Amino acid sequence: MSLNLDSIENGARALGLELEKVKAACRAVHSELEAGTTPGAVLAVVHRGQEWIYPVGYADPAPERQIPVNEDTLYDCASLTKVVATLPLILGLIDEGILTLGTTISSIVPDFGAAGKEEVTVGELLTHTSGLQAHMNLHSHGWSKEQMWEAVHQATLVREPRTAVVYSDLGYLMLGRVIEQVLGMSIGEAARIRIFEPLEMKHTSFSPASDAGNGFAATEYDEVFGRHLYGIVHDENARALDGGCGHAGLFASSRDLMRYAQMWLKGGHPVLSKAAVNTSIRSHTSGVSDANRGLGWVLKGDRMDASGDLMSEQCYGHTGFTGTSLWIDPAYNLAVVLLTNRVYGGRSGSVASLRVRVHNALTAAVKA
Repeated sequence: MSLNLDSIENGARALGLELEKVKAACRAVHSELEAGTTPGAVLAVVHRGQEWIYPVGYADPAPERQIPVNEDTLYDCASLTKVVATLPLILGLIDEGILTLGTTISSIVPDFGAAGKEEVTVGELLTHTSGLQAHMNLHSHGWSKEQMWEAVHQATLVREPRTAVVYSDLGYLMLGRVIEQVLGMSIGEAARIRIFEPLEMKHTSFSPASDAGNGFAATEYDEVFGRHLYGIVHDENARALDGGCGHAGLFASSRDLMRYAQMWLKGGHPVLSKAAVNTSIRSHTSGVSDANRGLGWVLKGDRMDASGDLMSEQCYGHTGFTGTSLWIDPAYNLAVVLLTNRVYGGRSGSVASLRVRVHNALTAAVKA
């Protein structure tokens, strides 16, 4: 599959980026498709307010379907849900004086105070420093939703709070629960009203209509469904909880995620205050080994940092298990969305190196 040189040249010109470096970023994406790491990808770039999208490969490569990727293909965002839905909803509630970083989760959801978790705070869950365990199998026991939530509420801490970063899906499950309790609506409805509609993210939602199968990038083959999943969340716990969760379940297009990135580059307008943005992208984990976390965001030098070698110390971003990522660098007025369905062939493939190579090339493409 050859490079789309017309698109790349037009994109580099529109973005004001160096052509050869943009080609290098696209060439890196093509190399992973040729290696079979992912059947398709969408690279979307924002620079100085200008946008460009480069789709390549297949949303579903199955011979009986062979659906090409396009600019509006919907990807299972996986853990990008944490920073595209849960984080801005929590920050909005802080902006409005309803929550604080020091608000205890048990003050909103009393049952969560079990097993020594009475003092766990909103801020600790946002930064993954609560000591809550990383993951729990909620989906394979035949439990009701009430039983699944009871298991989360009864979970014990595996570390002392604020002494380590333990990246925890359970923490963001609970933040989603807090949002729903405070606002009296589902996290999906809250995100639609408070985030997606103001930003005109028209194709972003939890649990979209899965019968629109041609619009989705397919993920892993599922024995229960007897097919690759599209429009159905890949994360098993989120699926068992009907798809709308604080840690996973969001589907979005590259175009919508660029709109979201633009909001952060513009200091939060029209969704968040500039103060909330600035607080979110500064480090809240000083003194914690191998960690540099903002509120929600991964910062430069954290052990989960995928920014590459050349982005500035101000950059921040997040990844998703399905092969998605969003990275923002205000110093270069640059944002990079990379969407892949690398789990199409199973869970062993990695796009970690691809993210670094793409981020390096695109940062290098910024002209002085």
